Amino acid sequence: MEKEGVREAKLYDPRGAFLLAALLAGNVALALGPWLVRLADTGPVSAAFWRLFLALPFLIVFARMASQPLGGMPRKTLFWVAIGATAFAMDLASWHVGIGLTRLGNATLFGNAGSIILLFWGFVIARILPKGLEWLAILFALGGAGILLGRSLEIGTETFVGDLFCLTAGVLYAVYLLTLQGERARFGSWSLLVWVSVFACPVLLTLALALGEPVWPTNWTPILVLFITSQLIGQGLLVFSLGHFPPLIIGLALLTQPAVAAIIGFGVFGEVLTPLDIAGMILLGGALVVARARQPRRPVGSDEG
Repeated sequence: MEKEGVREAKLYDPRGAFLLAALLAGNVALALGPWLVRLADTGPVSAAFWRLFLALPFLIVFARMASQPLGGMPRKTLFWVAIGATAFAMDLASWHVGIGLTRLGNATLFGNAGSIILLFWGFVIARILPKGLEWLAILFALGGAGILLGRSLEIGTETFVGDLFCLTAGVLYAVYLLTLQGERARFGSWSLLVWVSVFACPVLLTLALALGEPVWPTNWTPILVLFITSQLIGQGLLVFSLGHFPPLIIGLALLTQPAVAAIIGFGVFGEVLTPLDIAGMILLGGALVVARARQPRRPVGSDEG
C-alpha cells in the first residue's frame, strides 16, 4: 500500500501543472488585447505603436538576461529585419483596425490564421500534396472561414470588412515569420524582437499620423494595461512555457483566446453568437490546432503571440 501511495503521488507533477497554468494564463492575457484596443481613446494604429514602444525597454532587459547580442548585426540581416518589421507593423495595424469593425471572437481567430497560412506555404515550397490530418485542416479552415465571413456579411458590410482586415493581419504575420525565420535562429528571438520593434515603431507612428488618428492618449489606463497584458504578461508567459510543450498542446491552448474574446464580446459589447457562428469557430479553431501540431517545436524566446 505504501509503495502504491508513493507511485500515485508521483503522478501529480506540480511543475507540469504550473507550466500548463502559465501557458493558459498567457493566452488569456493575450485574449484581453482586442477589448483594450477598443477601450483606448487613441486610434487603433496608435494603440499598436504604444503597445510596442512601451515594451521596448523590457525587451532589451529580456535580451540581456538571455545573453543575446543586441549589436553587431550585419547589414544584410538588418535589411531583412526592416522588411520583416514592416510586415509585423502592418500586421498589428491591420489587426487593430479590424478589431474595431468585427466581433472579438472573429478578430482573434482570423488574427491567428498565420499558422494555417504557414501550413499552406509549406506545401507550396515543398511541392507536395497535403495528407491525412492536413487535408482535414484545409477543409476545416475553408469551412470555418466561409461560415464566419458569411455570417459577418449577413450582419453588415462593416463586420465583413473587419474580418478581412483581421485575415490580412494573419497573412502579414506569416510573412513576418517567414522573412525572419533564419535570422531568429542565428541571433536569438529576444534580440531580434528588439530590432523588429525599433523598426516597426516608426512605421506604426507614421501610419497613425497619416491616417489622422489621435496618438497621445487622454486616458492611459487601457494603453498601459494593453502593453502589460499583451506584450509583457501574455508574451512573457508564452515564452516561458513554449519550450516545455509540444506544438499540439500549444495549438489547443491557443483556443482559449477566441473563447475568452467571444465571452468578452458577448458580456461587454452584446455580440451574440448563433449556433452557426460557434460551428464556424470550432472548424477554424480545429484547423489552427492541426496547423500548430504540424509545426516544429519553437525555441525558447519565441516572439509568438
